[in-house]
Amino acid sequence: MTKYARMYRLGFTPWERYGAAGGKRLGGLLDREAAERPGGPGRALDLGCGRGQFTPEPARRGWETVGLDLVPEAVEAARAKGPAEVAYVVGDVTDLGASGLGTFDLFLDIGCFQGLGPEQRAAEGRGVTELAEPGAVLLMLAFGPSRYRRLVEGVSREEVEAAFPGWETLSAEDADPAGLGWPMNRTSPRWYRLRRAAR
Repeated sequence: MTKYARMYRLGFTPWERYGAAGGKRLGGLLDREAAERPGGPGRALDLGCGRGQFTPEPARRGWETVGLDLVPEAVEAARAKGPAEVAYVVGDVTDLGASGLGTFDLFLDIGCFQGLGPEQRAAEGRGVTELAEPGAVLLMLAFGPSRYRRLVEGVSREEVEAAFPGWETLSAEDADPAGLGWPMNRTSPRWYRLRRAAR
């Protein structure tokens, strides 16, 4: 938390550039989720939402949307930006059970999971599973492992899947690295789509 809070205060937020580049496909992915759900859009949780760069996108498509981030300054900025129908809360992705947010049908993780250590990734996976409705979907955008991992982070498909036992990987597709800049454009970012098995 200290690292990210300091970086927000300094105005150094390279992950927002990453999101802008890698998130070009987000609208289409969200449209697919809404179309494939028998009851239409449900509840969506944006994990590590930061200043709400993408949190409004599910809301625009009819999802009841919540954005969660550990840094209060980022949450305040997201609230100020709106829209009003999106709820933003301060919370820890590694302790979702304590959030009191209820359950969700869709989870977004754009660049959050990749910055966690192994135990934290497992904790996020447990928390997401606890809050997930049967058949819930997780959309994750993450850098892949690379020689620059120490500098810009990243995770492998195996690390993603290990954190979400009981979830099926529906797809793992290359994301467009255009606009990321060096060295992020050398990290082979991927969109993951996972579904929790129905109980």
